[in-house]
Amino acid sequence: MIYLLRHGQTDYNAEGRLQGQLESTLTPLGEAQVQAMADLLKAEIGDLDGWRILASPLKRTRQSAAIVSATLGLAVEIAPALIEVGCGAWEGQLYADLRAREPEAFNAPDWVFRGPGGERFADLAARIDPWFASLPPEAERRLIVVCHGISGTFVRRAYLGLSDAETLRQDTPQDAVFRLAGGRSERLACAPVAA
Repeated sequence: MIYLLRHGQTDYNAEGRLQGQLESTLTPLGEAQVQAMADLLKAEIGDLDGWRILASPLKRTRQSAAIVSATLGLAVEIAPALIEVGCGAWEGQLYADLRAREPEAFNAPDWVFRGPGGERFADLAARIDPWFASLPPEAERRLIVVCHGISGTFVRRAYLGLSDAETLRQDTPQDAVFRLAGGRSERLACAPVAA
């Protein structure tokens, strides 16, 4: 079983800025969101024997994983393959500016893969797919995976065998955990957090 969560809100999220692989810090709201996810996991999992936390190396996911770690009493392992998609020259720019300057590219379903010098869909798949294939068999998996909006959709893609179009249509919440088990992905809503 895998519990998959995205990091909480960051300064860049709050500013409407594209992060990609740039570093950004959790906001107080982001910390509260992750605490709600950690509390959900504690209630959901129960016996934590054999469970592991894997996290992307970026600061926002390490901060999020640290909150989960403190709540569950599990160590965090860094998994470099889980790093967010690189968006090249678009990283750090405001979404509103990108939308105004590049409306055709930015309004396409695969817009996140169109940044000059950024990673493409196939690049991210080539990173996530081998990582996913290296995991223990499903019957032995006890993993909590802390990553990002886009890389998280590729984890679900690898697990569910989604098409490219299905992958691009997935949501990327910061207030829910996905349980990947029995060939299904189930979204588990967290307790509401005040903004």
